[in-house]
Amino acid sequence: MKEEIIIAGFGGQGVLSMGKILAYSAIMQDMEVTWMPSYGPEMRGGTANVCVILSDKKIGSPIVTKYDTVIALNQQSLDKFEKSVKPGGLLLYDPNGITRAPERTDIEVHKIDAIDVAAKLGNSKVYNMAVLGGFLKLRPIVSMENVEKGLAKSIPARYGNLIPMNKAAIEEGMKAVE
Repeated sequence: MKEEIIIAGFGGQGVLSMGKILAYSAIMQDMEVTWMPSYGPEMRGGTANVCVILSDKKIGSPIVTKYDTVIALNQQSLDKFEKSVKPGGLLLYDPNGITRAPERTDIEVHKIDAIDVAAKLGNSKVYNMAVLGGFLKLRPIVSMENVEKGLAKSIPARYGNLIPMNKAAIEEGMKAVE
């Protein structure tokens, strides 16, 4: 098993955190992992992406140009990475702020209204966890037990009280993916 994933959006959407939690979750499951972030100097509001590779065998290189999964959270990211999904791969996107829907027909395309999920839960900061839940519904690579361990490893101890809300957002995201 090997899954090469890129998560892309604006800085402040939790792109890097989502990738880190996914990476830690896979580590808890004894998988081989790479996590390589990329972001501009402007951070919030600028573009950001993270490449995460999960595998049950050694990973030869963290550099990837074609992905099994692209998660696009804004139009710029969709425009940039849609063509990078391997044929038969997965493109997951949030339709909010998207002016041109994905056009490829040789890939699996799903959407998740993660803003709506976060609004229902009353906390905009769980947006990224709703997206992660949608991804994990489509590609159950790591177990929820290990996602909880990944959350505990990623979230500072002083914010440990937020883990249940993040877990709820993941579960709601699993229900909301189309």
